[in-house]
Amino acid sequence: MNTHLAEGLKEADHSRIWIYRKFLYVCLVFGVISVMLSLYYFMWLSVPSTIMLKVGMDQELNFKVPASGELYKEAVEVSGNASTHKVKSGSSIHIDLGHAVTLKANQIDQYKLQLRLFGLIPLKEVDVEVIQDIQLKPSGIPIGIYVKTQGVLVVGIGAFEGEDGQDVNPGKHIFQVGDYILEINDDEIGSKKELIEKIRHSEGQELVFKLQRGDMVIDVKARPQLNQNGEYKMGIWVRDNAQGVGTMTYIDENGCFGALGHGINDVDTSTLMALKAGTLYHTEIIGITRGAAGSPGELTGYIEYDDRNIMGDITDNTARGIFGVCIPEIAEDDTYDYLPLGLKQEIKKGPAQIICSLGDGTEVYDVEITDINLENDNINRGIVIKITDPDLLTVTGGIVQGMSGSPIIQDDKIVGAVTHVLVQDPTRGYGIFIEEMLVH
Repeated sequence: MNTHLAEGLKEADHSRIWIYRKFLYVCLVFGVISVMLSLYYFMWLSVPSTIMLKVGMDQELNFKVPASGELYKEAVEVSGNASTHKVKSGSSIHIDLGHAVTLKANQIDQYKLQLRLFGLIPLKEVDVEVIQDIQLKPSGIPIGIYVKTQGVLVVGIGAFEGEDGQDVNPGKHIFQVGDYILEINDDEIGSKKELIEKIRHSEGQELVFKLQRGDMVIDVKARPQLNQNGEYKMGIWVRDNAQGVGTMTYIDENGCFGALGHGINDVDTSTLMALKAGTLYHTEIIGITRGAAGSPGELTGYIEYDDRNIMGDITDNTARGIFGVCIPEIAEDDTYDYLPLGLKQEIKKGPAQIICSLGDGTEVYDVEITDINLENDNINRGIVIKITDPDLLTVTGGIVQGMSGSPIIQDDKIVGAVTHVLVQDPTRGYGIFIEEMLVH
């Protein structure tokens, strides 16, 4: 009896030990796979999906990733490991990013680079874009911004008290926040006032609204209802313009500007505002709210919307910034010289400068680039900076609202623009690569 019991206990111990070993093996395998996937993802992030080159100039790539691939295109030279080759039409060249390699493209064009880790494991397809070697004049001047939307933006939908005292909501399930109302009964709607008048004089008849909803243009039908004052309403809240203060980033040799480094979004819906027309105005910085942890600061500007104060026209509002054409007086300003572009692969961690105005003209302030995100999903957060200039820290506490668009300079090249502040640490913030601002 005792012998059988001892043998049973021994078998149970062996079973538990085997289960425990299997658990350890599974954990080990899972750990190895996790480490491998993490390394793979790290290497994926270490190479940007788009690499820009300046035509006719040597460009060193030094990503230190054990990946290689074939570059399919003609008229490209590559050097590295003491060898130089030229790609001919219909052929390709092998590029190893495990070592520093220098590319030179002799014409503006686009290339594809299929990368494989260790020459075996697919990593990513990289777009190699050759751009004109242009120069930009850093600006840093404060700007007053006025934009008018393409159509009228729906920012809210809600009920109101009808003529019988009951809540009514004729726009419910028909309109969506973020819709742009373009037409009513085939008549173009260009302003909030026009929309209100059309609804007010509808006499309760069903109206056909043409809407821009995302990438689609659709028609919907809705019937206004009377409120307690005897006015026809739809139960929607709308906006047709936006104003604000920002900073101009650059002016190119054709008098065109880029500013902000991010788009103008509606404050209620976070929707990128569809631009119909926009104007830049001179603005005077009249106040500074110093930033603190958890409380972003702000530059307060005074804008007089007068034709005499116009600085230029805004032609594009994109996720990468606002863009347009300056008036000649602004374009010809010679405060700063034209600088070459600093592409993302040329930027390094370390000292840099930003240019901005706190009210008494533009000044150059010291910052440090603490991180470079070559492959960030958010294009406005490719550069991480920290304000180190004691004068700027004393006045603003770091990055404040209104400084968006301040050009970032490193090694006498314009490399990006300030875009965001870290709310919990106003001395730190983000910037966009200047090359991203050129793609709009």
